Amino acid sequence: MCALASDVDMASRHVAKFPPSIWGDRFLECLKNPVVTDTTFPQFIELKEEMRRVLREPNHNPLQKLNLIDAMQRLGVSYHFEKEIKEELKQMYDEWDDKDNDLYIVALLFRLLRQDGYRISCDVFTKFMDEKGSLKISHSDDVHGMLSLYEASFLKVNGEELLDKAMIVASTHLRHWVASQVSPSLLFEQVIHALARPIRKALPRINVRHYISIYKRRDDFSSHNAKLLIKFAKLDFNMLQTLHQREINDIIKWWRALDTETKLPYARDRVVECYFWILGVYFEPQYSLGRRLLTKVTTLVSVIDDTYDAYGTIQELKLFTKAIQRWDTSTLESLPEYMKVLYQAILDVYTEIEEETTKEGKPYCVHYSKEAMKKLCSAYHVEAEWCHNGYVPTIEEYLKVAAVSCAYPLIATISLIGMGEFGTKEAFNWLSEDPLVLTESSLLCRLMDDITSHKFEQEREHVASAVECYVSQHGVSEEEAIDELRKRVSNSWNIINEELLKPTAVTSIALLTRFLNLARVMDLIYQEEDGYTNAHLLRDYVTSLIIEPIIM
Repeated sequence: MCALASDVDMASRHVAKFPPSIWGDRFLECLKNPVVTDTTFPQFIELKEEMRRVLREPNHNPLQKLNLIDAMQRLGVSYHFEKEIKEELKQMYDEWDDKDNDLYIVALLFRLLRQDGYRISCDVFTKFMDEKGSLKISHSDDVHGMLSLYEASFLKVNGEELLDKAMIVASTHLRHWVASQVSPSLLFEQVIHALARPIRKALPRINVRHYISIYKRRDDFSSHNAKLLIKFAKLDFNMLQTLHQREINDIIKWWRALDTETKLPYARDRVVECYFWILGVYFEPQYSLGRRLLTKVTTLVSVIDDTYDAYGTIQELKLFTKAIQRWDTSTLESLPEYMKVLYQAILDVYTEIEEETTKEGKPYCVHYSKEAMKKLCSAYHVEAEWCHNGYVPTIEEYLKVAAVSCAYPLIATISLIGMGEFGTKEAFNWLSEDPLVLTESSLLCRLMDDITSHKFEQEREHVASAVECYVSQHGVSEEEAIDELRKRVSNSWNIINEELLKPTAVTSIALLTRFLNLARVMDLIYQEEDGYTNAHLLRDYVTSLIIEPIIM
C-alpha cells in the first residue's frame, strides 16, 4: 500500500505531473541476443595489439599520425592507447616550430594538444588572419581547414580574443558554405554535425556511432590500417555496450526492488536516464563499480530532489534534513512513512559504498560522500524555505546555493570513488575545497537546467529559478535575462577549458576530464529542452548507446 499522505493532505502539496518512464522492460531484453561471442575477445586483443603497433611505428608524415590519433579519439578507442598517444603528442609539442602554413594541420594539432592539457598559445593562428581579425582570403575556400579551426576554437579560454573571432568567422563561413551546397556530401555531413555539436561539447560515446559512419566513407579508408581501426572500433563499441547492458540491468533490478512506483509515486522514474548521465561521465570498463554506485546515488538524488520541490511539506522537509545531518537509523521513526522508504534506501546504498571502498583500501571515501550528501540536502532545504516564504533571492545569493543543489558537487565526489588510482585522499581533499573547475561545471549545470525548465517548474509552487531571480533583481525581460545567463554559461565553458590546462600529480587530465564530461552531459540534455524530465527527447541517444549494437 502506498505510504503517502491522505487525499486531503495532498491538496496542500505542490505535486508535479512528471511524464512516466518510457522504457518498460526493454533493457531486460537486451542480453537475450548477445552480439559478443566467445570468439570476439581473442579477435579484439589481436586487433588491439596491431593498432598499438601502427601507432608506435615511426612515421615521417606528421599529418598521418595526427589523423590517426584524432580518429582513435573520435572512434572511442583512444583509452586503450593513452600511454602511446601521450608520447606521440609530447614529441609533437616538443618539435612544434610553427612553420606549417596548413590551417587544417595547425588547428588539428592545436586542438589535440590542448585536449591533453598543453598550454599552446592561440597566436599560432595569427598568420591565418588579416588585420581586421577575419580569415585571410587565401583560406576562405579551405572548408577542411575552416572546420578544423572551428573545432579548435571551442578550446578557448577567457582573454583569447583571436579565438573568439576565429569561432565567429569559421562558423559564419561554414554556414554560408552549407547554404551554397546543391547536394549533400561527406564533408557536408561533417560540417552540419560539427555546427550542431562541436567535439569539445559532444559526449564522446554519442559521437562514436556518427564518426564510424563517417570514417568508413573517407577517401583514405581503402588503406589496410583504416580498415583495421574501424573493425577494432566496432568490436570495442559492442563489447562495451554488452558491459553497459549488464550494469544497467543490475541497477534496474535494484531500483524495482525499492518499489518506488508504489511507495514514492510522486517522483520521476529516471533510473535509465541517470545511468545514461553517468555513462557520459565515464564509460571505460575499469570504472564499472563507479558507474553502478554513482547511478544508484544519482537516482536517489532525483527522488530527493522531487521530495523537496514536488511533494514534501516544509515541516516534513525539516525532519528529513535533520535526519540526513545525523545519518543514523534511529532517526527513521521521526520521519513520515514515505520518507522512511527513501531514507533507508540512502543508508543502504551508502553502506554498499563503504563496503566496496573498504575492500579497495579506501575507507575514507564514504566520509566525503556523506558530507557531500549532507550539503546537498541542506541546499535543498534552503530552497524549500525560500519557496515556502515566497522569497526571491538575488541571482548571486541563488547561485551560491544552487551550485550545490544542482547535485554536481555530490556527483563529482561519488565519481572519484570509482576512479581507482586517481581517487586518492588528496584528490578528495582537493574536491572538498570547491575548486574552480567544480564550481563552474556546477554553475553551468544549474543555469542550463533553469533556462530550459523554469517555465514548467513555475506552473506549480516552486522556488524561483535563476531566470526569475535575474528578472526580479535587474528589472529586465525574461528574454534579456536568459540572454545574460547564456553568456555566463559560455564564460563557464571558457573557465573549464582553462582549468583543464592545469593538470597536476593529484588532478590529472583523466580526473579533470570528468568535470568536462559533466558539462557535456548538461549541454546534451538541456540544450533546447529539459531532456531529463521529458525523457522521450533522449530516447534515440539512449537506444544508440546502450541498446542497439553496431553491425560488423
